Amino acid sequence: MWLRYMIGVRLVSGAAKIDEQGLRRLVALFYARVREDAELGPIFNDAIADWPAHLEKLIAFWSSVMLTSGRYKGNPVAAHLKHRDRIERALFERWLALWARTTAEVMPPEAAAELQAKASRIAESLQLAMFFKLPPARDCKAA
Repeated sequence: MWLRYMIGVRLVSGAAKIDEQGLRRLVALFYARVREDAELGPIFNDAIADWPAHLEKLIAFWSSVMLTSGRYKGNPVAAHLKHRDRIERALFERWLALWARTTAEVMPPEAAAELQAKASRIAESLQLAMFFKLPPARDCKAA
């Protein structure tokens, strides 16, 4: 993937056409839907006290991930680990399905595909951080 600069706005590859304005629109719509979702909404609404500030953080996250802007300065794993007792694996699939639907509605097809692929990889990483447990080490004396 190569970056192209146009009047101070980064675009991810010519085909994808992902920019800050598109990410802002996407994130606002997507998280409005998350907040209304029967399963995701209660978790997110209980965790987020200031939605406008959180949306800005999420826009910075996606800008950093997709446009390499470096604007995001948080730790997504730590943020999710705080809510581990309420987050189940199935919720990741629900989040990804809603993300796929929303990106497909508001972004060009190539951009939606890139955003969906990136979200899938991020979800996989978060799930590994939250749920992966190594089995207990075997007793080496028995060998």
